Amino acid sequence: MADEVVPMSRGLNLLGFLVCVGLLGYAWYAQVVLGLEPCPLCEFQRIGIGVLGLLFVLAAVHGPRRWGARVYGVLLVLAALATIGVAARHLWIETRPPGTIASCGASLSYMLKIFPPGAVIRKVLTGSGECAKVNWRLLGLSMPGWVLIASACLGVLALLANFPSRRAVVRRVDIPSRQ
Repeated sequence: MADEVVPMSRGLNLLGFLVCVGLLGYAWYAQVVLGLEPCPLCEFQRIGIGVLGLLFVLAAVHGPRRWGARVYGVLLVLAALATIGVAARHLWIETRPPGTIASCGASLSYMLKIFPPGAVIRKVLTGSGECAKVNWRLLGLSMPGWVLIASACLGVLALLANFPSRRAVVRRVDIPSRQ
């Protein structure tokens, strides 16, 4: 029987989805069990990771070839870059000296009820006092730092999965059974 070429993209896209589920699962754990309430920028980062997860699972299920995989790759990289941008903004706000960032603002759910979406996005990205407070660290990095690293890694994974080189394939050989 002839060899059939099977792209590794489905497995890598599934891995990306599982990483996103793990990140969102820990965010939920940190909120519910550890009692860390997310600020509006944290919620935007969660949305970014959720969008990445959704795109990864769609790419894994769909399993497109050539240009279809590239479309998923571009969408995933754009989502990763947007999430990196929000996390970088959050890190910048955390490094500002006390008193240089406006005091705590309204919650995201309240702002969505009162303001149009464009105004909410602008207001959240400018940040406020609750976004400057660091109440969790791992190896010296706050959560936005880890989200930035994870998003960059997910962007690289999206490129590897959806823009594979010719060598990035697995050859499946059917082995005849003994009868």
